[in-house]
Amino acid sequence: MKKNKSINMVTEAVKGTVIKNTGSSYIVATDNGEQVSCRVKGNFRTKGIRTTNPVAVGDRVSIQKAADDADYITAIAPRRNYIIRRASNLSKESHILATNLDQAALVMTLREPTTPLTFVDRFLATAEAYNIPAILIINKQDMWNEDDNKLADAIKYLYESIGYPVFFVSAATGSGIDILKQELTGKTTLMAGNSGVGKSSLINTLVPGSNLKTGKISDIHHTGMHTTTFSEMISIKEGGKLIDVPGVKGFGTIDFKEEEASHYFPEIFKEGANCRYSDCKHTGEPGCAVIPAVEEHKIAQSRYASYLSILEEIQDPTKYRKPY
Repeated sequence: MKKNKSINMVTEAVKGTVIKNTGSSYIVATDNGEQVSCRVKGNFRTKGIRTTNPVAVGDRVSIQKAADDADYITAIAPRRNYIIRRASNLSKESHILATNLDQAALVMTLREPTTPLTFVDRFLATAEAYNIPAILIINKQDMWNEDDNKLADAIKYLYESIGYPVFFVSAATGSGIDILKQELTGKTTLMAGNSGVGKSSLINTLVPGSNLKTGKISDIHHTGMHTTTFSEMISIKEGGKLIDVPGVKGFGTIDFKEEEASHYFPEIFKEGANCRYSDCKHTGEPGCAVIPAVEEHKIAQSRYASYLSILEEIQDPTKYRKPY
């Protein structure tokens, strides 16, 4: 086997934050105010995580210049937190979306494209699993008709009753932007969503001058095309940072255990405390308190269905299918 050629470092380590991942290199904003394009040294990997990207936007890192005059990331500081998803169908590896977050925001739409609630619930469950507060942003309010307004109100009522703030906005008209900006100011926020939900347009509205590329919706499939091809940290003038990540068509969970899956649905976890057995999976066991709660509309049927889809995926990863 061919051994990796050793890399000799010729400068002292400088600390900084990864603000961009282009796929082949990383941009690090150093603590002394510079922005440096870096590579990853050798087979650098994060211990304990099987991931397609060992370094992610938000990471605090050490960098050094080598004899070949290139700059290398040589160490990652311990992460306060991170959020991940399954890298691809059937993959046992994860993809780290971002690290060191104050909150995670999911941008969704009611039409062109329609964001499945199962996708929403999987995102929220993952945020719960990694102890990251989450918010929902429903974009394209300017396109809503009367039925859409009713649906948006129902979604807002559902998720806010669970504990997730919901914001109605329009990147096109600026409606709701000021209120949303108040929620984002002073925090580092992951901005995620399906392709086509207008995430890049929304960030351009929130942060004038960011000039992110925007795309069009497919006339045939009414779905979005990828416009963000890399992850990037963007500073908010009023304070705080947004981490923009490429649009995703699916959100596969990873590293969830059957006995813990219900913990990531706060309302199911709450009702589950009344089950006869402490290890109840809420799929028909005697004395289950969750199923009656679903029947009595204390738990939304859509949320329970999302929970079951995650259980099914844990039991058989081949069951995972997009657009979840």
